Amino acid sequence: MRVALWQGPSPEGNLTAAMATLQTALKAAGAAGAVMLVAPEAYLPGYNQPDLAGHALNQAGEWTRVLAAACRTAGCGLCVGYAERAGNAVHNAAIAIGPDGGMLGHFRKIQLFGAREKAIYAPGDAYCTFDLGGVRAAILICYDIEFAPHVAALEALGVKIILVPTANMQPFTHVVRATVAAMAANHGLSIVYANYCGVEGDLTYVGGSLVAAADGAILAQAGLGSALIVVDAPEVLPAHLSTQAADFRRVQ
Repeated sequence: MRVALWQGPSPEGNLTAAMATLQTALKAAGAAGAVMLVAPEAYLPGYNQPDLAGHALNQAGEWTRVLAAACRTAGCGLCVGYAERAGNAVHNAAIAIGPDGGMLGHFRKIQLFGAREKAIYAPGDAYCTFDLGGVRAAILICYDIEFAPHVAALEALGVKIILVPTANMQPFTHVVRATVAAMAANHGLSIVYANYCGVEGDLTYVGGSLVAAADGAILAQAGLGSALIVVDAPEVLPAHLSTQAADFRRVQ
């Protein structure tokens, strides 16, 4: 399966610019043969923007129709994070749109990070899995991927690839250097982790977006600047996959 990720600076509340950037990235990813492009967390309107509740979007808004059309044109799906308005609640959410423009999945972040997120968002309470080109896929958002029980639960559901919009900032460089690849290796699945780069308000993002294979190999990784990565997530030999789930012994 050929997948892509886009790493770049926050659109800083400029939804028109954000949509244009996503459309351009989709065209490039589709031209390279990718079936799915992953973009950062809360990219619409930007992770560290003031009044996120005031800028939150409805899932069924015109913006989803525009992106669905862009996916159809590019022949490439899109997973992107956004601030979601759902009645009186706001969620840190992500959607996955297929290459045909159909909605594949919608996910709300379970593990809210820090006091700011917990003050803005209501947490999600369910996993989201879907078929992506014959492969079982799921979405997690940023901090979610750092919790082994969530990754293990998805592996138990037959998930083979996790799409992760993220907004990982200083000083948490260990996540892109070690944690993501370790989660992939320990649970025998691929992870596509799309981060920001640059500065947004009082946050400096660490970049380092990556695709990790099911054996923990880092197939490609961005540096500190903007990047579009397209890579094949290979089939990994069964002998190279973790057997932790089968071998685990629970003790009292």
